Amino acid sequence: MTVDERYLRDWSGLTRGVPQTVHQPASTDEVAALVRQARREGKHITVQGGLTGLAGGAVPADGDVVINMGRMNRIEYVDDVEGIMQVQAGATLQQVQEAAAAAGWFFPVDFAARGSCQIGGNAATNAGGTQVLRYGTLRDSVLGIEAVLADGEIVTSLTRLVKNSSGLDLRFLFIGSEGTLGIITRLTLRLQPPPGASATALAQVPDIASLSALLRHLRVTLGPQLTAYEFMSAEFLQQASELTGVASPLGPGSAWSVLIQASGGADAHANLEAALTRAYDDGLVTDCAVAASLADADKFWRLRESIPELMSTLKPTVNFDCGLPMAQMPDFVEQVQRALQQRYPQARHLFMGHLGDNNIHILTGPHPESEWFNVEEIVYSALRGRQGTISAEHGIGFLKKPFLGYTRSAGELQLLQRIKRALDPDNTLNPGRIFD
Repeated sequence: MTVDERYLRDWSGLTRGVPQTVHQPASTDEVAALVRQARREGKHITVQGGLTGLAGGAVPADGDVVINMGRMNRIEYVDDVEGIMQVQAGATLQQVQEAAAAAGWFFPVDFAARGSCQIGGNAATNAGGTQVLRYGTLRDSVLGIEAVLADGEIVTSLTRLVKNSSGLDLRFLFIGSEGTLGIITRLTLRLQPPPGASATALAQVPDIASLSALLRHLRVTLGPQLTAYEFMSAEFLQQASELTGVASPLGPGSAWSVLIQASGGADAHANLEAALTRAYDDGLVTDCAVAASLADADKFWRLRESIPELMSTLKPTVNFDCGLPMAQMPDFVEQVQRALQQRYPQARHLFMGHLGDNNIHILTGPHPESEWFNVEEIVYSALRGRQGTISAEHGIGFLKKPFLGYTRSAGELQLLQRIKRALDPDNTLNPGRIFD
């Protein structure tokens, strides 16, 4: 069988081999039948969503059975009274957002890959995005899950209830498990009221420590109206501007900028302007531009969401989505910037992230594959002892597996392995992801 090359890799660039077969089931029953067959034949299964992952989790090995969820993409229903949606796992994030909007509701998880990534894969890695500050990660938007276990059994727990204290909450076995405990096939999602009118601004701060101080000021001043707080290094913003053709409204001179969004009423724009004026007077902001129109706001967001273009220019790229307490952020960034620049002066090292949820992203490249481990060692070793995580939202997959013990205890790792052995004793589902 000739396998289409698009099923051989994800956005991480990792390649491992050629699968024996690629299946695209259209129903949960078909998924279950494929799992039972693979188990009988002693085959390993690689589960694939939209292939937008950055940890290599969807990349198959030689002889694997690939189950690609792309055909299971139906929006099964939207309850426009309660704000609840039931979907198949292969629906794209954009489909979910558009279906919610058509029913007069809002699905808050969002990131640049919305048109390609699938909601089941988003759940499998507990994706975050740009609005975690207000709405939480995907885990906080999932009410129930249906999944196929490693023996082909279907577990349906598609509850519509926000409150349910009848024993262990089974959805949390599968959210964040990266397909190692079961294949998510359907989900019930909790929608939110539309956030209302929004205001967007780009601001510069005098130093990285001021990012946390400005965030605190905006949280206190704007309260729940603050929906996004996306910081970017000067190098990131410059590269994004060159690649997108969108000129930054800010002048040169500051190493750090932040994209801010406030939503929730006609006063959002006035409130954001007032909060930034006070921040400027207090020295927390050195330059600022508030979007005067939706077109301006779209341009600001276009700069922040230019990551796919940036990755293509830095190939081969090594990507990071670390998490750590805000108090640790300045020292961590300084340590990593210095080490990367000293070791790889010819590469570009771009920093950005969602500071409100302790998440920092790093894009660095180009690096030959032979250097990937050394690049990762520089970044992940700097997380030791900082109460952080090597992955805040992209998952562990294969690429981050050697470093998981840097931020998770031996007891945690042993418990994760015990759960895997209990649910998948033959190591059928996504073997080798997260841990061996």
